Amino acid sequence: MFAAERRQLILEMVRANGAVSLRELARVVQTSEVTVRRDVRALEAEGLLDRRHGGAVLPGGFTRESGFPQKSHLATAEKTAIADLAAGLVEEGEAIVVGAGTTTQELARRLARVPGLTVVTNSLLVAQALAHANRVEVVMTGGTLRGSNYALVGSGAEQSLQGLRVSRAFLSGSGLTAERGLSTSNMLSASVDRALVQAAAEVVVLADHSKLGTDTMFQTVPTDVITRLVTDEPPGHDDRAATELQALADQGVQIAVAGAGPSSAGGGDPVPARQPRRDVPLPGQRRLPSGGHPLRNAATLDATPERSARVADLRRR
Repeated sequence: MFAAERRQLILEMVRANGAVSLRELARVVQTSEVTVRRDVRALEAEGLLDRRHGGAVLPGGFTRESGFPQKSHLATAEKTAIADLAAGLVEEGEAIVVGAGTTTQELARRLARVPGLTVVTNSLLVAQALAHANRVEVVMTGGTLRGSNYALVGSGAEQSLQGLRVSRAFLSGSGLTAERGLSTSNMLSASVDRALVQAAAEVVVLADHSKLGTDTMFQTVPTDVITRLVTDEPPGHDDRAATELQALADQGVQIAVAGAGPSSAGGGDPVPARQPRRDVPLPGQRRLPSGGHPLRNAATLDATPERSARVADLRRR
C-alpha cells in the first residue's frame, strides 16, 4: 500500500470512529506502528487529525463518541485482557453495578460464572451477557434507550438508582486523564454514570491504554473518586501513557495492568489474579531495590480522609 493510500485509510478510520489507537491502525493498514506514527504526524501537520497518547483523534481537542459497531471491533484483545483481570475483583454473593460499554460487556461475560451475584446495570448488552447465567440476578434500570450504545439513560435511569447501595461500580468511558478523571462524549451517559458512582463504595474504571490521556466533553468520575484502574500494558514506546499511569497512581488510584501483573498504590491490596503473577512495575518505571515499590508513597482511597469526604459529598448530591 502506498503512503497516500495508507493515510487516506487512516483518515477514514479516525473520521468513522472518532479515536483510534496506533496499534489498531497498524493492524488495519498492515504495517508497523512506526510507519503509522509517521503517517499520523503528516496528517496532523495538514490539520486533518490530532495525535493523542498512542493514537489519533478528530481535530478540535475533544473526541466524539463512536457507535457500538465501530467500538466493538477496536482493541478487542486489550478489552479481553482487562475483563479477565477485573473479573477477579468480584466475589461470590456480591452486589455490583456495571455501566455501559464494550469493555464492561466483556466483563459481564466473565461474571456469568460468579454464583450468587447481583448486577445492576443500565446496559442492554451487559444484561444480555448475563441473561442465561445460573444464580446471577440482573436488575435493569429504567430510562430511555440510547441506540448508539444500547444503554438506558435519562431521568428514569437516574431515579431508579436512588437509594441503591452496592460494593463496587465498574465503569468505562471515552477518555481518562489524571487531571480530569473519566469522561465521555455524551451528556446523558455521563449523568447516568455519575448516578452509578453514587451507589457504590468503590469505583473501578476499565480503560485500555488508548484512552489514557484522552479528554472528552463530559466528566463522569473525578480522579479523586476512582478507587482502581484496570488497563492493559501500553506499547514500550508510549511514554506518555506510562506518564499518565504514574500521575493517576500519584493521586491514589490503584493501578492493575493486564498482562503485566498488578501494581497497587499505597500498599493497598492488588487486584486478585486468577493465576499466580509476578509483581511488575508500571511501564516506564524501574524496580526499586530491597523489594521497594515505585508507588509506595501514593495514598489509597480508604486511607485518605480528604478523599473519603469527597466520595461522601458526591453521594449526597
